Amino acid sequence: MKRPLIWIAVASVAVIALGTWRATLPAPVEVVLTRVETGRVDATVANTRAGTIEACQRARMSTSMGGQIARLPVREGDRVPQGKVLLELWNEDARAQVTLAEREIEASEALAREACTMSDIAKKEAARVVRLHEQKVASIETTDKAVGEAKARTAGCEAARTSARVAEARLDAARAAMERTILRAPFDGIVAKVNGEIGEVVTPSPVGVATLPTIDLIDTTCLYVRAPIDEIDAGAIAEGLPALITLDAFPGKKYPARVRRVAPYVLDLEKQARTVDVEVSFLDAAAAGRLLVGYSADVEIILESRDAVRRIPTESLLEGHRVLVYRDGMLEERTIEAGLENWEFSEVLSGLDEGDEIVLTVDRDGVEDGAEVVAEETLADRR
Repeated sequence: MKRPLIWIAVASVAVIALGTWRATLPAPVEVVLTRVETGRVDATVANTRAGTIEACQRARMSTSMGGQIARLPVREGDRVPQGKVLLELWNEDARAQVTLAEREIEASEALAREACTMSDIAKKEAARVVRLHEQKVASIETTDKAVGEAKARTAGCEAARTSARVAEARLDAARAAMERTILRAPFDGIVAKVNGEIGEVVTPSPVGVATLPTIDLIDTTCLYVRAPIDEIDAGAIAEGLPALITLDAFPGKKYPARVRRVAPYVLDLEKQARTVDVEVSFLDAAAAGRLLVGYSADVEIILESRDAVRRIPTESLLEGHRVLVYRDGMLEERTIEAGLENWEFSEVLSGLDEGDEIVLTVDRDGVEDGAEVVAEETLADRR
């Protein structure tokens, strides 16, 4: 009877010891796994700082002369057609000059008609006297006087017509002076900002001193993104390359686009990396029309694309193109040969097969070659 009790005691001690030993072992690291799949990979470059949605046409307008605002027929948010009066300064003096010039034209034209009528009469009289002279009826003195009078009248006619043209030019100058007091829409657009009220006095900007525009007009029918690209990547970018635009205001949505311009110079801003401005236009104008000028935006410019290739998430790559492969609860470090890469996916040329499982959460503590791990979804199933 004593021997079975001894064996039971020994077994109990062994179970306790085994449990104690297992309790001292490090727990498996929880990881997120992903599989090698087949898909598309693009080689891309992206902006170094946030870009901005810009309008193809935007006019920050101010009057070319100072004065008091007399008319302000638009408000912020109004959509206006080309040529619409946006602002008018007090210009009664300029209007009076226009009226005066118009009256001068009327007077000059009347004088010209009178002078030219007299010229026609003098020409006919000279012709009659010349005929009489040929018939030996009129003297040479009378004939010369009549011919000279006709020529003088003709010159007077031309002088009067020239005076009328001078008056017309004076009217054009008066109208131009009055137009300087008026701001008109140079294109169809939306009034984004109005800096001024009726009765306020506006002054033009002094040379070298920037001031707020009186009217800010934006054409929202054509938008593009201006973004800075690092000078190292700029050499690979050319007009016409496809691109994708993403906006913080609409996370998860990508707008197809195309490079429309690459700046021919490098910006050297203090305490910032040297960059080249790249302009990217939306391919879908209708979709872009619902966006707002000034939104922050990011661009990915696609340099090269490959379809139906093995790919893995770029975040699963360690330095030196190393990955951690999952095998029966253990991690095995492996170096791969990578092809095209971007921030989202990397092409696998060799080192992995489709369907292989690799660790996605490589930045967690304890995730290394030879570590015992448990997939998070497996833990969830156990619970």
